[in-house]
Amino acid sequence: MRRGHVYVELGGGPLDGLLLDVTGWPPQEIVDGAVLMSDHGQFGPGGRSDCEPAEGGSGEFARFVWRGDVP
Repeated sequence: MRRGHVYVELGGGPLDGLLLDVTGWPPQEIVDGAVLMSDHGQFGPGGRSDCEPAEGGSGEFARFVWRGDVP
């Protein structure tokens, strides 16, 4: 982790426990969540994991929860 950066923790699914650096993301993109590349999900290499913000979260760390995998 880097000082001054903002991270969200990924919870559930193939990316569970990883931190995603969202430094510089517009606030609306963080509210909308993210679809992240993941080689370990249901669709293997080239697949993606759909993550959305969890309730709560505070300070420098927030949490995105896994909603499912997409091709």
